[in-house]
Amino acid sequence: MQIEQLLYNSLGIKQNTITNKLRNKAQFLLIFGAKKLLLNKEIFDELRDLYPSAYFIGGTTSGEIYNNIATENTLSATAVYMEKSEIQCASITIENGTCFEAAADLSAKFVGHDLKHVFIISEGTNINGSKLVEGLTKYLPIGTTLSGGLAGGGNSFGESLVIANDYPKKNQIAAIGFYGENVRFGYGSVGGWSPFGIERIITKSENNILYQFDEKPALDLYKEYLGEYAEGLPTSGLHFPLMVRSKDHSRTFIRTIQGIDESQKALIFSGDIPEGYYAKLMKANCDSLIDGSLQAAQISLESLGVPSANLAILVSCFGRKLVLNQMLSEEIDAARSILGRESIFTGFYSYGEIAPRNRETSSELHNQTMTITLIAEV
Repeated sequence: MQIEQLLYNSLGIKQNTITNKLRNKAQFLLIFGAKKLLLNKEIFDELRDLYPSAYFIGGTTSGEIYNNIATENTLSATAVYMEKSEIQCASITIENGTCFEAAADLSAKFVGHDLKHVFIISEGTNINGSKLVEGLTKYLPIGTTLSGGLAGGGNSFGESLVIANDYPKKNQIAAIGFYGENVRFGYGSVGGWSPFGIERIITKSENNILYQFDEKPALDLYKEYLGEYAEGLPTSGLHFPLMVRSKDHSRTFIRTIQGIDESQKALIFSGDIPEGYYAKLMKANCDSLIDGSLQAAQISLESLGVPSANLAILVSCFGRKLVLNQMLSEEIDAARSILGRESIFTGFYSYGEIAPRNRETSSELHNQTMTITLIAEV
């Protein structure tokens, strides 16, 4: 595998030079950046001139990860040439919020045998990520793993856009399928948040909308817990996600608020909040989040099956960025300490992360995690 990287600053000026050895060879280009830069057609067209044969995939972010640094209001581009493996790219538009159906249609675009892994970038705000992952997991060929993330929208829950080999658009999912025996994948997803307070039962919900805890309006109860933070909803809710578990403890996951509905006194999340499950508020400190990044790197490297990766795609939740603040680079340093200097890092701060937690689990939607996808050719 051969890789080249570029970074544009907030003014749209390239911050480094490249030899451009991959000009006519790169099969795909991962592009993560601030909305104003992704919508800059001059940058897009310049990248197209540099890599005329590459499939462009990426999206808006709530911050970018470029090699060893966390950046903001920049645009990173990572060109990749798979020397021994085949890829196939596809995209689809989500119509009227039908995420499960869109996943089925997207899965059907990946033809041929020996599909190993699908990496996706999805619309981040107008979506139920749980239904998307559920559909992809059901319809992709058995044995195919899945990872990726939901596009971000700046430092608030703004509009998200996805690049699918064209200028950025809303309501899109872009995907890369990897084929063959010479490509290896590793993945890990860890949070670092701790539950606190009273555990409550979810007494009324529908898909990703939560109406009631303990038969009381969910928004009112959440505001009561948040106190002074309530005025900043939905963004302030990222500091206090929900730990959700099934009654029998067989399933536990984290959800963060994506929006609120004052008229219904409801909370809107990026994934399903099943009725009858239990929920508890969570909080975190910087040390626990940084340790979560280190653990995610350890798990991903163990699942890779070879000593090192060529490419590491880090997708970290926007909520982690808010908590870590000036210590943000330390979660990248923690991952680097495990993955070594050989791996090229790229990635972004997201509205949701997609991956198996480890080699033994199936893919799911995460919130408030550091999720790492490792790719290596052997």
